[in-house]
Amino acid sequence: MDQTVSTKSRVLKICLFTTGLAGIVAEFILSTLASYLVGDSIFQWSLIISLMLFSMGIGSFFSRFIQTYLLDKFIFTEFSLSIFCALSAAFSYYVAGFTTQVNLIIYFFAIVIGILIGLEIPLVTRINEHYEELRVNISAVMQYDYLGSLFGGLLFSFFALPYLGLTYTPIVLGTLNFVIALFLFWRFRDLIFFKKLVLFLAIILSLILTTATIVIKPLIFYSEQKQYRDKIIYEEQTLYQKIVVTRWKKFYWLFINQNVQFSSYDEWLYHEPLVHPAMSLAPVPEQILILGGGDGNAAREVLKYSAVKRITLVDIDPAMTRLGQQYDIFLEINQGALNHPKVKIVNMDAYQFLREDSALYDVILIDLPDPNNIELSKLYSKTFYQHVKKHLSRYGVLVTQATDVSQAQKTFCCIWKTMEAAELIATGYHNYVPTMGNWGWIIAVKPENSASDVELKQKLLNLNFDKIPTKFMNQDALFSMFNFGKGIMEVKEDVEVNTEINPKLYHYYSAAYELSL
Repeated sequence: MDQTVSTKSRVLKICLFTTGLAGIVAEFILSTLASYLVGDSIFQWSLIISLMLFSMGIGSFFSRFIQTYLLDKFIFTEFSLSIFCALSAAFSYYVAGFTTQVNLIIYFFAIVIGILIGLEIPLVTRINEHYEELRVNISAVMQYDYLGSLFGGLLFSFFALPYLGLTYTPIVLGTLNFVIALFLFWRFRDLIFFKKLVLFLAIILSLILTTATIVIKPLIFYSEQKQYRDKIIYEEQTLYQKIVVTRWKKFYWLFINQNVQFSSYDEWLYHEPLVHPAMSLAPVPEQILILGGGDGNAAREVLKYSAVKRITLVDIDPAMTRLGQQYDIFLEINQGALNHPKVKIVNMDAYQFLREDSALYDVILIDLPDPNNIELSKLYSKTFYQHVKKHLSRYGVLVTQATDVSQAQKTFCCIWKTMEAAELIATGYHNYVPTMGNWGWIIAVKPENSASDVELKQKLLNLNFDKIPTKFMNQDALFSMFNFGKGIMEVKEDVEVNTEINPKLYHYYSAAYELSL
């Protein structure tokens, strides 16, 4: 093989490496986009990637009908990918501001981009057959494409998503495909037949990409604002979730992936029942573990107890705890709790933390998001509660938030029954939080500390909160929280235990909130 032929083959492989990188990033962008805008990350990632792989097969099939001007058509394919990749997120965000069927738009982009990616490898393989024998050609083409996919995955996880977010990553991806096309045009210009058309399209695309770069942030902000009733004052796409803070008059709301986490209008009606029954029931609440609670409000309530020596707060997202420590609005609401010397912050997955940690805790507060996907459902499973139980001290107390009792009775009862299946003595209670609903909690102790849930309930009803500075909690309030009326115990009898292998909780939650399965 002469040097010229070798160079041309190398150029094709470099381009294929880059297209492999771009292809995998396109899959990840659309999957993440669907997870955020539609919900249920596992389902959306599975569906998007399956759709794209199927569509790539369709693209490969149709590539057989391309018989002439292979380089020109490969460049046109890259131009098309540039447009669809660059505009996928912006268009999806915009549509989401006007309809709940944005998933159809995302699936459309997945199919189109998949077909275009499917055209790439066959075209490059056929172009490269002029420079390498079949055995080496096929091997090299697949090698560079797969290698590009590896680098694309690393690039998306460690740089693109955390630093560029879903705002600029699609633009960069579209630009990358555009640059590949121009690079090929420059290196193979003598073999290009439609030179004027390529140059004309290149000018148009450069204008579109430049315009998109300028307008995409305000466009996405506009469409996001359409999805929230109140004014957005802060938003951040992290590696784990989308964080949004809104304001109405003098009150603030925190949303994670569009789900409300708290409102300063009434957050104490949630955090006081979460914290004080468990803290008051524990004989000596010295070592406290909070799973979740990165906003710092649960820690604020815990710090009202002088016996507390250490609070370990485990939240997977450092961006969330950073807000709790530094954002003025959060600092005012949580009273600087996360900056207190007694508080230790660990940015780690709660499940992983429990498996690796060896400490015992007098009170464990679980303030995690609702089980609105299978990943989160694992943090409400029998195995998870068994891990939690191992970390309870001799007289330790566990409490978890357990969703809206009125909206999702089966979800609430499933969490309750699952904790009992983990050999804990548990009982449920609830309180009306205007901005969230009729919220529920399950509190539990080891069997040696209480003979039955009736006995545990009686101990709780005898608690006195007079010495704790609260806005709402007192003995009368607690008494009303344990009254459910008809239905709850009957539902509890019928639900199944939530396990990692059989995530019933997610199905109960999905049915209650009509999520897509």
